[in-house]
Amino acid sequence: MEEPLSIKDVHDRLQELPGWEMPSHTEIAKEFEFANFSEAMDFVKKVGEESERQHHHPDILIRDNRVLLTLTTHEDNGLTYMDFKMAKIIEQMV
Repeated sequence: MEEPLSIKDVHDRLQELPGWEMPSHTEIAKEFEFANFSEAMDFVKKVGEESERQHHHPDILIRDNRVLLTLTTHEDNGLTYMDFKMAKIIEQMV
């Protein structure tokens, strides 16, 4: 288990992740838009495969050509280093 990050640490780390927001004090999220549903699904598949490798899984909502990813560390009841590591990996996939 990891210690959840402070609000200041979260805000500092969000500066490095354009487009990511903190909808609640326990999660970060970003919506990605693609040309069509097929591209959105390809992206979700890549995120899923990498999530398995990292042992850190986002919540995923797919709406047509848009994908909303939400990250939190459930077992630590907050945001940890792993959430931001995963967000940076996801950014490299786009």
